[in-house]
Amino acid sequence: MSEAFDVAVIGAGAAGMMCAAVAGQRGRRVVLIDHAPKLAEKIRISGGGRCNFTNTDANWQHYLSQNPHFCRSALARYTPQDFIGLVKKHGIPFHEKHKGQLFCDRSAEDIIQLLKSECEQGGVQWRVPVAVNRVSKEGERFRIETGRGELRAEHLVIATGGLSIPKIGATDFAYRIAKQFDIPLIAPLPGLVPLTFDAAGWVPYVPMAGISLEVEIEAGERKSRGHFREDLLFTHRGLSGPAVLQISNFWREGLPISLNLLPELDVGRVLVEQKSSIRKAIGNWLSQYLPSRLAEAWLAANAVDPGVRVAELPDQQLRRLGDSLNRWQLTPSGSEGYRKAEVTLGGVDTRALSQQSMAVQAVPGLHFIGEAVDVTGWLGGYNFQWAWASGVAAGLSL
Repeated sequence: MSEAFDVAVIGAGAAGMMCAAVAGQRGRRVVLIDHAPKLAEKIRISGGGRCNFTNTDANWQHYLSQNPHFCRSALARYTPQDFIGLVKKHGIPFHEKHKGQLFCDRSAEDIIQLLKSECEQGGVQWRVPVAVNRVSKEGERFRIETGRGELRAEHLVIATGGLSIPKIGATDFAYRIAKQFDIPLIAPLPGLVPLTFDAAGWVPYVPMAGISLEVEIEAGERKSRGHFREDLLFTHRGLSGPAVLQISNFWREGLPISLNLLPELDVGRVLVEQKSSIRKAIGNWLSQYLPSRLAEAWLAANAVDPGVRVAELPDQQLRRLGDSLNRWQLTPSGSEGYRKAEVTLGGVDTRALSQQSMAVQAVPGLHFIGEAVDVTGWLGGYNFQWAWASGVAAGLSL
């Protein structure tokens, strides 16, 4: 025996629940399937447990894709204000933390309950946790063989995300389905991820682990280069913090990143021009602008005695020190990979999809949404906004 539905959505995360809720509330008979025992774990752990559910500034320019204009339609039709309206409708208190980033006051669980409630309002049926063993298309309907029986549906929506954070259930399911139906893929990569460095070369910076400061950071190829001003965090293995997570979306293996640790100060110029009037030791002077532990470790890494007075140091050495702080170039050896990545770059090639409905143009009835698609947002709520917008776009077309 098999059950028949108008719509089957595989993946009960942000995009999948949003799509199911919209389709269900339009009168479609919808089933939502997920293999994970805990519902929407990626929402639950996001934003430090408070879910950075959108960004008030979200627009297509905050997203990376091989087809950068693809996301414009969905994002324009379902805006941050639309989702904020839904949050208010459910009485969820929230606040803006930084640069348009909106977080729940209480817990990410509020967003999960919002989505579950919207699904219930649409009469969505759940199959959780259930493994999907096989998907096929027979005529105009899809056949989904699961661990709890067979389902058939006119429309199949793949919302199973990417490869990031496998310990909470991430898999390559979406990519396998794409390959099965001959849909092109953009090679996936870890995104919004800490960067690592060769252990031997990183030794001088290990004492700086735990230090955080605001920096300017830049990286990328000529056609796609990122530039951000955010907080940087030194770790035992490399660099993290919002600045590095942001730039990791633009960085590619073998390329350097450029850091300005004191963006408000041209260190070399100030030291040379004012050295005669600076009576302090270089260590004390630098500690005015940097965390003292960082200033000490930085001078040691650059072979500068922190006790020497600024006036006693040669101009050339002062300029070198300034360059090391304002124009620090270094090449990561890699990243922390999918286990620490917040998102996955790449995925289903958007040139195979309709930007209005997220439907595969060559396979009627098949849709891909959310992180499974080659659309990746910046850090700060942008990826959730893409989940909502792409889910709504698909849901309204079903």
